[in-house]
Amino acid sequence: MAAAALGGWPAVCGKFRAARTLSAVESLKDPETEPYRSKYGARALLQEVKQLLSAAEEGGPERVLAVRRAVLEYELGVNHTDTEELSAGEEHLQRCTQLLEPHRLSPDCVSLYIQAQNNLGILWSERDEIETAQTYLESAEALYNQYMKEDGNPPLDPSEHFMAEEEKLTDQERSKRFEKVYTHTLYYLAQVYQHLDMIEKAAQYCHTTLKRQLEYCSYYPVEWARNAATLSQYYISKECFMEARHCLAAASVIFSQAGQVPSAEDVDETEQDQHDLPERKAEIARCWIKYCLNLLQSARKLLEDNIGKLDPDRQLELKAQRKKEEDEKEKGRKKAVLFGTSDICDSVLAMEEKVSSVYPLDFQEAREIFLVGQNYVQEAKEFFQVDGYVTDHIEIVQDHSALFKVLAFFEEDYERCCKMHKRRIDMLEPIYADLNPQYYLLICRQLQCELADTYYEMMDLKVAIGNRLERLDSHTVKKINSLAQFAIKYYELFLDSLRNPDKVFPEKLEEDVLRPAMVAKFHIARLYGKLITSDSKKQLENMQTSLEYYSFLVDYCEKYPDAVPAVETELELSKEMVTLLPASMERLRAKLSPCV
Repeated sequence: MAAAALGGWPAVCGKFRAARTLSAVESLKDPETEPYRSKYGARALLQEVKQLLSAAEEGGPERVLAVRRAVLEYELGVNHTDTEELSAGEEHLQRCTQLLEPHRLSPDCVSLYIQAQNNLGILWSERDEIETAQTYLESAEALYNQYMKEDGNPPLDPSEHFMAEEEKLTDQERSKRFEKVYTHTLYYLAQVYQHLDMIEKAAQYCHTTLKRQLEYCSYYPVEWARNAATLSQYYISKECFMEARHCLAAASVIFSQAGQVPSAEDVDETEQDQHDLPERKAEIARCWIKYCLNLLQSARKLLEDNIGKLDPDRQLELKAQRKKEEDEKEKGRKKAVLFGTSDICDSVLAMEEKVSSVYPLDFQEAREIFLVGQNYVQEAKEFFQVDGYVTDHIEIVQDHSALFKVLAFFEEDYERCCKMHKRRIDMLEPIYADLNPQYYLLICRQLQCELADTYYEMMDLKVAIGNRLERLDSHTVKKINSLAQFAIKYYELFLDSLRNPDKVFPEKLEEDVLRPAMVAKFHIARLYGKLITSDSKKQLENMQTSLEYYSFLVDYCEKYPDAVPAVETELELSKEMVTLLPASMERLRAKLSPCV
């Protein structure tokens, strides 16, 4: 290399460093009117460095110069991508990989090559060309694995190609930076797999990313916690409750570090993130609610008999089975999922101990999970208030109602069951009363069905309580009739919401409302049959109404046979009632008509 060029090398390095500072630090202060001012300044400096490097090339070692040129192409590629000039960005990044191709597995090139591949992956993702992004990112992953297998020494960080010898990084720092590059590869791959609906693979990559971020202390607490909480929802969908609880416990522990700057990354967490803390905390609380609710609902599925009641034999069988399995299972699975260093692990384990991850098999166990869920309901509602967050607030209240519903399944005392369902009514009715169906039609329909189902359930419980009495007293009769009338009212409101502006009920029901509408018709038919009256004439009217609703189901399914799979059980019972009711009505009429 020419002496003049050598003399100018510190100046070249200085310009390169200035360009990186402009891009990474100064750009954060750019005014909204000139959002890319510092990025453009950095680009100009990089172009200058490129020219100085060209002038210095004569007589220099070709390999060293090629790598330095590749570093500049990479920086320019990222710069153009940041300023939304994707085509120019792609050109520079491609040039970078072409320059490095022959030496991509050497310690001075591998990190830069992987970073270029990562950025090409991001660039193609932004163009919605997900398969192309996948190719680049999987190639980066394969290169990392190959390098670690064949060499494994901490490779140079790209910035070192523009540093004086005495400024070079330690092996420890090189290793940390290289591992961070690979963590980014996995992070972007997780997103790509999610876009391609490869959900299991996405979850696996997300879990590995989160684990590595903690291991290398390279994360933003708020973002990390949010990703871990989101991952918990995948595990919940697979009924892997131990893993789901672990993710949520880790999310809560790491979230509590927000603002305490535990990692180098955290200083970059923006003011916006700090401002969003209450919302993020409430989002994690909502994930905990889903955890508790799904754990209880999955347990119910295991324990219920064919009519949806708790099966005591199944309960005993599952308790015996659980005792046998519990210890081995926990030991085996824990190893695979643990997050973080020992002190983080201790905090996470303490958090996990607050709620079970095994299926509750009796009321006491179910109640403990219910109470944890209910605490998170209060926490979530503190932020998601009805003013400003109508939909979110209602969803949280619906989850609270669902927690009571599933807890009632475990309760053997009918009176206490009724009280739990009454709590559901008390939380849902005021919300429904305040909603305008014009703007919230879907939510109104959900609430109409839930309120109707809850009154229906309470009416059934009151009938069961009445059946245990020697004779029905007038108070119980009144209560049964009142609950049945309320259930009918809400089912009718739901069915009316399906009518067109001329108040005509649709001839053919849309698929999304087919089952709810048919079940509503079926339940109304059954409710009219449950109304208690000493007036035989009134009883005959009720039976006639009941028959009309049962007949609707039968006629509809004859006309549209594709509706049958949605309502098989209800249809079978309706056909039976359509056959039996006319004969019962005939007998009642005979009683009513005076003997000739």
